[in-house]
Amino acid sequence: MTRRPSDGPAAGVDTSGDAPAVDSPAVVELRGITKRFPGTLANDSVDLTVRRGEIHALMGENGAGKSTLMSVLYGMERPDAGSIRIEGREVSFGSPGTAMAAGLGMVHQSFKLFDSLTVAENVVYRAEPRRFGLLDRAAARRRVRELAEEHGLAVDPDARVGDLPVGLRQRVEILKLLHRGARTLILDEPTAVLTPAEADALFAVLRSLTAQGRTVILVTHKLREVLEGSDNVTVLRDGRVVARLRTADTTAAEIATAMTGRAVDLDRVHPEGSPGEVVLDVEGLSTAGVRELRLTVRAGEIVGIAGVAGNGQSELVEALAGLRPVTAGRVGLRGEDITHASATERRAKGLAYVPEDRHAVGTAPAATVADNLAMGHHRTTLSSPRGLLPPSAVRAHARALVERFGIKASTPDVPASALSGGNLQKLLIGRELAHGAPLLLVEQPTRGVDIGAIQAIHDELLAYRDAGHAVLLVSAELSEIRGLADRVLVMYEGRVTASYAKSDADEATLGLAMAGGTAEPVAATATAATAVATPAPTAAAPNTPAPDGD
Repeated sequence: MTRRPSDGPAAGVDTSGDAPAVDSPAVVELRGITKRFPGTLANDSVDLTVRRGEIHALMGENGAGKSTLMSVLYGMERPDAGSIRIEGREVSFGSPGTAMAAGLGMVHQSFKLFDSLTVAENVVYRAEPRRFGLLDRAAARRRVRELAEEHGLAVDPDARVGDLPVGLRQRVEILKLLHRGARTLILDEPTAVLTPAEADALFAVLRSLTAQGRTVILVTHKLREVLEGSDNVTVLRDGRVVARLRTADTTAAEIATAMTGRAVDLDRVHPEGSPGEVVLDVEGLSTAGVRELRLTVRAGEIVGIAGVAGNGQSELVEALAGLRPVTAGRVGLRGEDITHASATERRAKGLAYVPEDRHAVGTAPAATVADNLAMGHHRTTLSSPRGLLPPSAVRAHARALVERFGIKASTPDVPASALSGGNLQKLLIGRELAHGAPLLLVEQPTRGVDIGAIQAIHDELLAYRDAGHAVLLVSAELSEIRGLADRVLVMYEGRVTASYAKSDADEATLGLAMAGGTAEPVAATATAATAVATPAPTAAAPNTPAPDGD
């Protein structure tokens, strides 16, 4: 397929051949789709045509109406006006089941999995291989193993989904869709938890599927993916279509401008910080998924952790936040031992935490926006002398953070579940930064967040650092790690195996280290100890010392 020159094609993405012809059959046609919610016009007379054999990107800022439009298409929401045609036939879906029967399949931004079931059971749920009328578990495991190997989505079929990190859960969702053989695939932010190499592999899968006549609708904020992996782009802003673009003929700047309505600087270079005293000191930490890990984070410094999902990053942060017991080692916060302190005690001592799972861990979706923004502040700044929470103070606090972080909510009294994924992320980021804690642990700060909001969140994190706070950043986005971090640590199989100064953390070097490869020694910072990147530990040498993450 023909594409405009950019930074070069991503590895694993087939850029040969021609884009689908404009006269190829339309498999999805939305005409005049309008959808209202209380106080919000989510979709305003939206038209969308997607043709057989194409990857069609649907883009827009948070709250632009992308997810709502796809929910209408997939039968999760009924439109107030408009019509849907699938493969030339007008349809009216009353549920996702009827949409699936018509050949649609959707991977949602919020996972639709059963935590208590295994990977295999989740993948084949309601499409089970049977033997003598019963679930054939061996066939289900075999099917999942074959799909995983075929598409490079490695995951243990017998693992319980509730025990998996977010990145592996995303793989399960993709495997579910592949198992059902949908003819039209709707992917809502499918690579939000994938490394660049994993994203490239996914796009190779998608290109193979479209070559077989399947169609993909891709909802994403990632311009690189759109430019390198899609054929056409439709941009929504404030619920309306503002641009229809052929990918080969457009640019990142043109798409970004259409999304935001203003010029966006896509190549910002963030200056390094000025590290001061040690705030976080981790020595020999071990917990489930983490082995003998050492690192420090200083005031006025952002330390980034890079690694392929499932290499212990989430377990490390949970242990530091007090959500996972430490089996060995020591955690110090501003010189005080907090190794066995509770999560509440750690917060009181100066720790703020933005978890990667904003729905299950970071927020209470059923509570209001105001109540969510008050969490953690209810015992301090918002509490009255009698220990009560004045409603006026809670609402004023919410209004201030909604305005500061651009959270799109019709009123602070709506439930958090009514927010788009990106706006819920802004809520979580805003609440934690408002604590002004000496240490911020932040995982995936811009997952599912639009271009304009990404810049705003990055500015807030840098301002937080420059105000003298310490930040430990975990992100699946290498560009985010490289842009924000003053030092970059790479985790592999539960250990820090490499440490790089900002100037040395290029994508190729990080990618090699993330895959368990070797790298040259590098001084992490002028004020930190020199760290040497070594080959990842193997089963034959389990006691090989890992590099110091200082």
